[in-house]
Amino acid sequence: MQGMCDEGIGERAMRLTATDIHGYYRPSLCSLRVYLRHHGVAESRPSPYDEVLERLGLEHEKKHLATFAEVVDFAGGALEERAKRTLEEVGKGTSVIYQGVLQARTSLDRVDCEVVGRPDFLIRLANGEYAVRDSKMSRRITETDHPEILLTLDLYGWLYEKTFGRPPVKLEVYSGTGEVVEVAYHGGSAALAVLEQVLGSARATNEPYSPVGWTKCNGCGYRDRCWPAAEGRRDVALVQGVDQSLAVALRGEGITTYDQLLKNFDERRLAELKRPYGKTMRKVGTAAGSILRNAQALASGKEIIIQPPAVPSFPNYVMFDLEGLPPQLDEIERIYLWGMQVYGEKPSDYLASVAGFGSGGDRQGWEDFLIKAKRLFDDYGDVPVVHWHHYEKTHLDMYVERFGDREGIAARIRGNLLDLLPIARESVALPLPSNSLKVVEKHVGFHRKLAEYRGDTAMARFIEATEMEDEKQRTEVMDEIMRYNQEDLAAMWKVLRWLLAKGR
Repeated sequence: MQGMCDEGIGERAMRLTATDIHGYYRPSLCSLRVYLRHHGVAESRPSPYDEVLERLGLEHEKKHLATFAEVVDFAGGALEERAKRTLEEVGKGTSVIYQGVLQARTSLDRVDCEVVGRPDFLIRLANGEYAVRDSKMSRRITETDHPEILLTLDLYGWLYEKTFGRPPVKLEVYSGTGEVVEVAYHGGSAALAVLEQVLGSARATNEPYSPVGWTKCNGCGYRDRCWPAAEGRRDVALVQGVDQSLAVALRGEGITTYDQLLKNFDERRLAELKRPYGKTMRKVGTAAGSILRNAQALASGKEIIIQPPAVPSFPNYVMFDLEGLPPQLDEIERIYLWGMQVYGEKPSDYLASVAGFGSGGDRQGWEDFLIKAKRLFDDYGDVPVVHWHHYEKTHLDMYVERFGDREGIAARIRGNLLDLLPIARESVALPLPSNSLKVVEKHVGFHRKLAEYRGDTAMARFIEATEMEDEKQRTEVMDEIMRYNQEDLAAMWKVLRWLLAKGR
């Protein structure tokens, strides 16, 4: 990441950039990532999904750039020269400045810093003043979804005000929806406070503690470094139910490992422990028993049976799994593959409904899925439709709202849904850091042929397929994605049989 507290802007100055805010928040809030980057620790190479995101983001930006008739383009030049020329072009009243540079000196935590921002666009308005605009793939420009975007724009506003002696008329985001979203300017104080935290983490003498988390660490370039280290020290953050705030609270009590947790806490004492929850403090409460069981399972390396799994007994079960694109990668949140297969006494072939690549492809995939589902019900009756977690249920409802359910097939599917995740969680405490299907399936002995394939890999490959003109090549990619989806179904069947065996 360029500009992470680089020295060299004048004597003793440190350089902080708006990009540092993004690196602190994404893919998850983590002070350790800031420290490691500042100390030059190498990250894993970006995943195919990350590479696709970067390419699409650049294409989105270039598409917006092409809408301006007259542009001064500063992309790629040296920062100091770009900053000087940005001042000159604003002074001349240039219509649009692309990739200009704004910079200002300030003191953060008693350290002299040069703060640098590179907004995508400075746009001259009819009144002669400028709007600062950034291009982002994100479709939800809110503090909940993307605080880093709002903080970055606020920093640009502060830099503009420091540079020109007046605030920008507007701060704007060209969002993933193709709309220009105006955001409020708050004077830069919150953004500078975040940069002060970044500076503190980067300049720390010792590596700061930041709890690992299954969702938190996925997508981070340091996951392959941090996760094995946490396992090696038996970090308490590996225990299911111990979230980030609780891990920090336990550390404040001198508890850094799950062995120490078990030695020093019983259910009553853990239930009384308070940890930060938003702006308040909240007791661990009734989650204490589950947390300690999970810690015991991790410490012993053995399963702990809580109760017989509540899996209804049927001769056949439909395994059901979807592959979809999140809204930042498409015009709408879209399911591009609906996968089903019956397992049991009367197994079926693999059934896949794939969205078409044309304008009506989304509806095409949905209607083909309903046709195939109707045939399954005709052949098998009200068979359980097995899935893992809430993704399938949520998107089934979404598509009913989007395209309707003329024959009531989706309603019938919904009535037969059987979510294995809560059943597994409520019946067995596993010696695992996560109840993700990819983790549980390995525990029960399932082995994939496409071992390196993941959900984000499938998304990246599907996006590539949409851009292919060679029909044979596109078909090969879709066949590959379907093989991955079929392995998801087989993994669920393996886990279902394992649960059924626990109930005997």
